[in-house]
Amino acid sequence: MLRLWNTVAPMTTATSPIPFDDDRRARKNVGILFVAQALYGASTSIVITLGGLVGHLLADNKGLATLPITTFVIGTALSTVPASMYMKQVGRRIGFMTGAAFGILSASLAVYSIFIHSFALFCLATFFGGFYQACSMYYRFAATDVASDKFKAKAISLVLAGGLVAAFLGPQLVIYTKDLFAPVLFAGAYASAMVMSVLAVCVLNFVDIPKPSQEVHAEPPRPLSEILKQPRLLVAMMCGMISYGIMNLVMTATPLAMVACNLSVDDAAFVIQWHIAAMYAPGFFTGTLINRFGKERIIAFGLLLLAGCGVVALSGITLANFWFALVLLGLGWNFGFVGATAMVTECYRPSERNKVQGINDFAVFAAVAFASFSSGQLLHLVGWDAVAGSLFPFVGLALVLVGWLFFHSRRQAVGG
Repeated sequence: MLRLWNTVAPMTTATSPIPFDDDRRARKNVGILFVAQALYGASTSIVITLGGLVGHLLADNKGLATLPITTFVIGTALSTVPASMYMKQVGRRIGFMTGAAFGILSASLAVYSIFIHSFALFCLATFFGGFYQACSMYYRFAATDVASDKFKAKAISLVLAGGLVAAFLGPQLVIYTKDLFAPVLFAGAYASAMVMSVLAVCVLNFVDIPKPSQEVHAEPPRPLSEILKQPRLLVAMMCGMISYGIMNLVMTATPLAMVACNLSVDDAAFVIQWHIAAMYAPGFFTGTLINRFGKERIIAFGLLLLAGCGVVALSGITLANFWFALVLLGLGWNFGFVGATAMVTECYRPSERNKVQGINDFAVFAAVAFASFSSGQLLHLVGWDAVAGSLFPFVGLALVLVGWLFFHSRRQAVGG
């Protein structure tokens, strides 16, 4: 990992393209974004672990317990395109720092809403947190901005690997700070999320990516309608939507389901901790696997792991069942989502980058918002088995699409 912190390569000028002859600058940015991902992930894991539990504590209608997580995802979905366009104007560094500032605002409002026992204000707080997540989701794309084609898949997976730090830091923050302001439960955990966001602002100040206006593009942008006609892009977007949506569907319901099964909040934090570790630990080698086996095979493998999560979740309600199911869920998300992201980067010109990335992430988080809201309703009205079983049709659809794309691409290559 020491190689991630190499010295900065020379800045490009308005008359010279971004240099791809070596990846020193890209590796330096990957190192910074790795740390930023860890800090963002620590904050987000607090929302994931406690959002439904705080919602259950504050809401009169317990069927709306997961609504704060849904508003978090809705805030993300509505912010993806504006965040991308904002970064196009001000650059990645300012855009990312602004996102972290919204993280500070979100956590502050969450603390206050818990103190005054306001469910509506808590939902508003998580909604604002969605802008932080929307900006943070571009870390993986930003890692490729000044990277060579050979390094892009590795850059994406290495940045996401920063979540491995968050996997252990976030749940520990929950365990040690949830009673910080006792008897006001959980407010201390959101205060610690505010500290993580402050640190993220400081770290992101060192991102070194030129503004799009400083770049020189050999090819002009195409109309969005033409870009979206690419089968490869459409399949990549669909697989990203399904991988992230399924992950959120199951993960959102898990803490509530565990508590309902007479397991403790600390047990739920433990399971979420290992889930997040499984999400991000493969990041150290997912890019290498993609380069070796191809994006379609890695996405398909991730989808099969997601199906395995459903099988394990339906087989019992012990701590071991929840733990193993959520580990498979995290691994499946990593291979499916990283593979889909890498595939998306093949489908646009540099001049189309912000537009396509914004549309892709809007589609992903629209699906995640629907999954998050459905999760709480399914769990409350039908039960845990309905949550676990609902993922199978979507996994099947994604596998069909990936299989079709794989053989379609091979036929085109032979025909060419």
